[in-house]
Amino acid sequence: MEALIMQMIEAFKELSYFGIALALTLEFVPAELVLPLAGYWVYQGEMNLFGAILAGSIGGVLGPLTLYALGRYGGRVAILKFGKYFFIKEEHMDKSDQFFEKYGGAVAFLGRFIPGVRTAISIPCGIAKMSVWKFIIYTYLAMLPVTAVYVYLGYVLGPQWESAGEIFSQYANYLLIPIALLIIWMFVKKKKTKRTALID
Repeated sequence: MEALIMQMIEAFKELSYFGIALALTLEFVPAELVLPLAGYWVYQGEMNLFGAILAGSIGGVLGPLTLYALGRYGGRVAILKFGKYFFIKEEHMDKSDQFFEKYGGAVAFLGRFIPGVRTAISIPCGIAKMSVWKFIIYTYLAMLPVTAVYVYLGYVLGPQWESAGEIFSQYANYLLIPIALLIIWMFVKKKKTKRTALID
């Protein structure tokens, strides 16, 4: 399967920056493969670093936007029927629903950093008919730093670009800890707001 995916990615390379964005639009193509490889292409002088990051960030929005649209126009029934084609299980949807109920629209940003939630979080955003522009902006802001790190690692590692995922996971906590603190702060703030509303 991975060999087939790699062949697809190499084929997308012929389309240059558009190919990077297109590859990431397909949810079954791992960004952990596409982005470091794009960095390697930068290392080879075939692409520009900032162009690759921009294309990767745009592709990182188009994929979730597909799931958002499926949730918005098809609802949970459509997700249960077609979710398997996006490697989304019902348990992923349940976690995402719970996360959305707690944090509202901000999950379009925060959910991208939570394992087991990051892919499916687009679905409850669509079902709740969250503003599509707000969804796009939040998703882009979340995808930009992750994309930049992966592409840069691929660029720095060069021929060893496949090590990027392992290196990223080692230092991911430096990115995830601030996000976790932000989530906790939002949760506490929401609880206080509800408590104040009940008192009033």
